[in-house]
Amino acid sequence: MSDWEFFQDDENFEQLEITSAQTPSPAPKKAGPSLKARAIDLLSRREHSRVELRRKLLRHAEDPDQVDSLLDELAQQNWQSDERFVRSHLNRRANKFGTYRLLQELRQHGVDENHIQAAQTDLKETEFERAYDIWERKFGQAPTDQKAYAKQYRFMANRGFGSEVLRRILERFNDSF
Repeated sequence: MSDWEFFQDDENFEQLEITSAQTPSPAPKKAGPSLKARAIDLLSRREHSRVELRRKLLRHAEDPDQVDSLLDELAQQNWQSDERFVRSHLNRRANKFGTYRLLQELRQHGVDENHIQAAQTDLKETEFERAYDIWERKFGQAPTDQKAYAKQYRFMANRGFGSEVLRRILERFNDSF
C-alpha cells in the first residue's frame, strides 16, 4: 500500500499517533539570582534610571509590587539614584550630542521632569562649546559651497544641536561661497 492510499483510508489515519503535536509540559523554572542580586549586578555595571531598572527586573519577578518595594529599598540605601543616572548619562554622551537629543534620551529612560529641567539648564550653558568641538572634529574647515553648508548643518542638527547654535558656528562662513 502506498503512502497516498494509506492516508486516504480514514481508519488508518485515525490510528496514527502524533506525539510531536502534543504540548510539552512547562519546563521547571530555574532558580537564579534573587531580584536584589540582579539589581545590584545591573547597577554595578552602570547607573540605571528607576524606570529602566524596573523594566529589566520585571522579567524576573513574579509580582510587580515586589519590584517596586525593592526599588524603594535600593533608592533609600542610595544604590539607585535618578540624579546620579542623569549626571552619568550626560558625562558619557554630552561630548557627542546636543541638548535636544540628550533631553530626549533622558525622557526615554523615564527620568523625572525635574531632573530633566536641571540638566537642560546645565546643557544650554555649554552647548556652543560642545557643538563647536564636534564640528571641528568632523569637518574642521569652512564649507566651500551651499551644498557643503547644508550637509554640515544637517549633521549637527541630527546630533541634537539647536538652530541658533548652528547658525553661530556656520554663519561666519556664509560669505565664503
